[in-house]
Amino acid sequence: MDNSTDSGTTLPQPSAARDPRARATLDVWCDLQCPDCHLAQDDLRALRERYGDALEIRLRHFPLEKNKHAYAAAQAFEEAYEQGRGEEYAGALLERTKELSQRGEELLTQVAGELGLDAEEVSSALIDGRHLLVVDADQAEGKALGVTGTPTYVIDGQRLDGGKSQEGLRERIEEIADRLLGR
Repeated sequence: MDNSTDSGTTLPQPSAARDPRARATLDVWCDLQCPDCHLAQDDLRALRERYGDALEIRLRHFPLEKNKHAYAAAQAFEEAYEQGRGEEYAGALLERTKELSQRGEELLTQVAGELGLDAEEVSSALIDGRHLLVVDADQAEGKALGVTGTPTYVIDGQRLDGGKSQEGLRERIEEIADRLLGR
Protein backbone atom coordinates (compact mmCIF):
# COMPACT_ATOMS: atom_id res chain seq x y z
CA MET A 1 0.00 0.00 0.00
CA ASP A 2 1.34 3.44 -0.88
CA ASN A 3 1.44 5.62 2.20
CA SER A 4 2.15 8.89 0.39
CA THR A 5 -0.36 11.71 0.29
CA ASP A 6 -0.68 14.26 -2.48
CA SER A 7 1.48 16.62 -0.42
CA GLY A 8 4.21 13.99 -0.16
CA THR A 9 3.59 13.30 3.53
CA THR A 10 4.19 9.67 4.44
CA LEU A 11 1.84 8.26 7.01
CA PRO A 12 1.63 5.13 9.04
CA GLN A 13 -1.01 2.55 8.31
CA PRO A 14 -3.63 1.76 10.92
CA SER A 15 -2.83 -1.15 13.16
CA ALA A 16 -5.57 -3.30 11.64
CA ALA A 17 -3.82 -3.40 8.28
CA ARG A 18 -0.87 -5.79 8.05
CA ASP A 19 1.27 -5.83 4.94
CA PRO A 20 2.24 -9.46 4.28
CA ARG A 21 5.26 -8.32 2.19
CA ALA A 22 6.84 -6.44 5.11
CA ARG A 23 9.65 -8.15 6.96
CA ALA A 24 9.88 -5.58 9.77
CA THR A 25 7.24 -3.45 11.46
CA LEU A 26 7.49 0.02 12.96
CA ASP A 27 4.53 1.02 15.12
CA VAL A 28 4.11 4.78 15.46
CA TRP A 29 2.02 5.83 18.45
CA CYS A 30 0.43 9.03 17.25
CA ASP A 31 -1.96 11.79 18.33
CA LEU A 32 -3.48 13.44 15.26
CA GLN A 33 -3.68 16.78 17.07
CA CYS A 34 -0.02 16.68 18.11
CA PRO A 35 2.35 19.17 16.42
CA ASP A 36 5.29 16.88 17.22
CA CYS A 37 3.60 14.06 15.27
CA HIS A 38 3.33 16.45 12.34
CA LEU A 39 7.07 17.15 12.54
CA ALA A 40 7.85 13.42 12.63
CA GLN A 41 6.35 12.91 9.18
CA ASP A 42 9.62 13.88 7.45
CA ASP A 43 11.39 11.02 9.22
CA LEU A 44 8.61 8.59 8.31
CA ARG A 45 8.79 9.66 4.68
CA ALA A 46 12.56 9.08 4.68
CA LEU A 47 12.09 5.63 6.23
CA ARG A 48 9.46 4.71 3.62
CA GLU A 49 11.75 5.85 0.81
CA ARG A 50 14.68 3.87 2.20
CA TYR A 51 12.87 0.60 2.97
CA GLY A 52 9.75 0.56 0.79
CA ASP A 53 7.56 -2.46 1.51
CA ALA A 54 10.26 -4.16 3.60
CA LEU A 55 9.33 -1.94 6.57
CA GLU A 56 5.67 -1.70 7.46
CA ILE A 57 4.85 1.55 9.21
CA ARG A 58 1.62 1.39 11.21
CA LEU A 59 -0.27 4.20 12.88
CA ARG A 60 -1.26 3.35 16.44
CA HIS A 61 -3.63 5.68 18.23
CA PHE A 62 -2.51 7.39 21.40
CA PRO A 63 -4.70 10.47 21.84
CA LEU A 64 -3.34 12.61 24.65
CA GLU A 65 -5.67 14.08 27.28
CA LYS A 66 -4.23 17.56 26.73
CA ASN A 67 -5.42 17.49 23.11
CA LYS A 68 -9.17 17.92 23.40
CA HIS A 69 -10.04 16.67 19.90
CA ALA A 70 -7.42 13.93 19.48
CA TYR A 71 -9.74 11.10 20.51
CA ALA A 72 -12.39 12.18 18.01
CA ALA A 73 -9.68 12.63 15.37
CA ALA A 74 -8.54 9.03 15.90
CA GLN A 75 -12.09 7.78 15.41
CA ALA A 76 -12.55 9.95 12.32
CA PHE A 77 -9.29 8.57 10.92
CA GLU A 78 -10.58 5.02 11.32
CA GLU A 79 -13.73 5.92 9.38
CA ALA A 80 -11.65 7.65 6.69
CA TYR A 81 -9.48 4.54 6.50
CA GLU A 82 -12.56 2.38 5.99
CA GLN A 83 -13.48 4.70 3.13
CA GLY A 84 -10.04 4.16 1.59
CA ARG A 85 -8.44 7.51 2.37
CA GLY A 86 -7.02 7.14 5.87
CA GLU A 87 -3.47 8.12 5.04
CA GLU A 88 -4.54 11.28 3.25
CA TYR A 89 -6.94 12.12 6.05
CA ALA A 90 -4.27 11.77 8.73
CA GLY A 91 -1.88 13.91 6.69
CA ALA A 92 -4.49 16.63 6.27
CA LEU A 93 -5.22 16.67 10.00
CA LEU A 94 -1.55 16.75 10.93
CA GLU A 95 -1.11 19.75 8.63
CA ARG A 96 -3.86 21.54 10.58
CA THR A 97 -3.21 20.67 14.22
CA LYS A 98 -3.68 24.25 15.43
CA GLU A 99 -6.95 24.60 13.52
CA LEU A 100 -8.13 21.26 14.91
CA SER A 101 -7.49 22.61 18.41
CA GLN A 102 -9.79 25.53 17.65
CA ARG A 103 -12.53 23.94 15.53
CA GLY A 104 -12.71 20.33 16.70
CA GLU A 105 -15.25 17.99 15.16
CA GLU A 106 -16.37 20.61 12.66
CA LEU A 107 -12.90 20.44 11.07
CA LEU A 108 -12.91 16.63 11.15
CA THR A 109 -16.00 16.49 8.94
CA GLN A 110 -14.83 19.40 6.77
CA VAL A 111 -11.53 17.66 6.00
CA ALA A 112 -13.45 14.49 5.14
CA GLY A 113 -15.53 16.44 2.62
CA GLU A 114 -12.46 18.16 1.17
CA LEU A 115 -10.95 14.74 0.49
CA GLY A 116 -14.10 13.44 -1.19
CA LEU A 117 -15.07 11.19 1.71
CA ASP A 118 -18.61 10.72 2.96
CA ALA A 119 -18.48 13.47 5.61
CA GLU A 120 -21.89 12.49 6.97
CA GLU A 121 -20.56 8.98 7.61
CA VAL A 122 -17.54 10.43 9.43
CA SER A 123 -19.91 12.52 11.54
CA SER A 124 -22.11 9.47 12.22
CA ALA A 125 -19.07 7.44 13.27
CA LEU A 126 -18.21 10.11 15.82
CA ILE A 127 -21.75 9.97 17.18
CA ASP A 128 -22.26 6.20 17.25
CA GLY A 129 -18.73 5.37 18.39
CA ARG A 130 -18.22 2.49 15.95
CA HIS A 131 -14.44 2.92 16.09
CA LEU A 132 -14.07 3.39 19.85
CA LEU A 133 -12.78 -0.14 20.40
CA VAL A 134 -9.93 0.25 17.90
CA VAL A 135 -8.80 3.53 19.44
CA ASP A 136 -9.16 2.22 23.00
CA ALA A 137 -7.28 -1.00 22.19
CA ASP A 138 -4.39 0.92 20.63
CA GLN A 139 -4.21 3.28 23.59
CA ALA A 140 -4.33 0.42 26.11
CA GLU A 141 -1.57 -1.43 24.28
CA GLY A 142 0.51 1.74 24.16
CA LYS A 143 0.11 2.26 27.91
CA ALA A 144 1.10 -1.37 28.52
CA LEU A 145 4.27 -0.74 26.48
CA GLY A 146 5.09 2.38 28.47
CA VAL A 147 4.03 4.96 25.90
CA THR A 148 3.42 8.29 27.63
CA GLY A 149 3.70 10.79 24.78
CA THR A 150 3.65 11.12 21.03
CA PRO A 151 5.18 10.31 18.72
CA THR A 152 6.57 7.12 20.19
CA TYR A 153 8.04 4.39 17.99
CA VAL A 154 8.20 0.67 18.69
CA ILE A 155 10.36 -1.57 16.52
CA ASP A 156 11.57 -5.05 17.41
CA GLY A 157 10.22 -4.62 20.94
CA GLN A 158 12.22 -1.44 21.53
CA ARG A 159 10.39 1.76 22.46
CA LEU A 160 11.88 5.00 21.16
CA ASP A 161 10.28 8.16 22.53
CA GLY A 162 9.88 11.11 20.18
CA GLY A 163 8.21 14.32 21.18
CA LYS A 164 9.98 17.62 20.82
CA SER A 165 13.35 16.00 20.21
CA GLN A 166 13.31 13.73 17.17
CA GLU A 167 17.09 14.01 16.92
CA GLY A 168 18.76 10.68 16.40
CA LEU A 169 15.54 8.66 16.38
CA ARG A 170 15.46 7.99 12.64
CA GLU A 171 19.06 6.83 12.74
CA ARG A 172 18.27 4.47 15.63
CA ILE A 173 15.22 3.11 13.80
CA GLU A 174 17.40 2.59 10.70
CA GLU A 175 19.99 0.67 12.74
CA ILE A 176 17.31 -1.66 14.09
CA ALA A 177 15.57 -2.04 10.73
CA ASP A 178 18.86 -2.77 8.97
CA ARG A 179 19.59 -5.51 11.50
CA LEU A 180 16.09 -6.99 11.15
CA LEU A 181 16.29 -6.90 7.37
CA GLY A 182 19.85 -8.23 7.18
CA ARG A 183 21.24 -5.11 5.55
